[in-house]
Amino acid sequence: MKKEALLYERLEHRKVHCFLCAHNCQIENEKFGFCGVRKNEDGVLYSYVYGEIIASGVDPIEKKPLYHFFPGESSYSIATAGCNFKCGFCQNWQISQASIGKSSIDTIKMLPEDIVDKARESGAKSIAYTYTEPTVFFEYAYDIAKIAKDAGLYNVFVTNGYMSRKAIEMIAPFLDAANIDLKSFREDFYIKNCKAHLEPVLNAIRVMRENNIWIELTTLIIPGENDSKQELVDIAEFIAGVGKDIPWHISRFHPDFQFSGYDETSIEVLKKAEQIGKKAGLQYVYLGNILENSNTYCYKCGELLIERMCFDIKKNKIDNGKCFACGTLMDGVFVE
Repeated sequence: MKKEALLYERLEHRKVHCFLCAHNCQIENEKFGFCGVRKNEDGVLYSYVYGEIIASGVDPIEKKPLYHFFPGESSYSIATAGCNFKCGFCQNWQISQASIGKSSIDTIKMLPEDIVDKARESGAKSIAYTYTEPTVFFEYAYDIAKIAKDAGLYNVFVTNGYMSRKAIEMIAPFLDAANIDLKSFREDFYIKNCKAHLEPVLNAIRVMRENNIWIELTTLIIPGENDSKQELVDIAEFIAGVGKDIPWHISRFHPDFQFSGYDETSIEVLKKAEQIGKKAGLQYVYLGNILENSNTYCYKCGELLIERMCFDIKKNKIDNGKCFACGTLMDGVFVE
């Protein structure tokens, strides 16, 4: 179903200006924006993915990954088609790169109320807008999030961070947490590999932080693309400058889509990045897509607090949001 979009303005000659994300598309009549799912029809911008679910499931919150947001709880996860990036290494490219009018897309129609009902039936603590890019189905996510909040559920974005300030501030009262991809610290990487720019992502990280949304960051380390020592230092120092309490997830790359000819990231490079993060003063650094270095330790006394195996919690010794050993308040959302 289609729904009139939020965050746009009408221009002359039936054009529209969409300011939902940092592409700031000016869209001609009868054309789609960069995301491929928002269309200008006679000077009115419509979302074509409202209520059109392309993927859903119940996931551990650790899969997002969010390690400091109600560890061990589940999240009812949903997606529609589309994305405002064109990453050649996307793991969900079959649905994220689908474009309305150009792709054959099988969807299930679900109203916002249906999503909230499903989430409650599943026993999930939150709803995660994930798998593709929640920015491009913003109207749908926004309506769901408001109902979910009233129903006692939390809301989580898994995002590339290419949202406008206006979009973030609009969803902020209902958005509790986000995992944001910081894919690189080089403008040329974003231009070449994502067809986007770096600075809007950095701004979104700062703005979410300002709006009291709990954030964790993920960097997928791709051999030969973003794995130099200097780039990893730059990323770590940027994160530390925003907040040393922000968890940094360093993920191992597996070849896929247009990057099928690349090698997997070596464990050595991942551990080098981990040490760089710790040297920059980051209190929580995690390695992803491997079976180690995913535990949470108290940054004050070093006590093991959460023991993980993949996405499973084996032990959780955080007591009322604090380290059980020294009483230090842990950063994140552990208690309601």
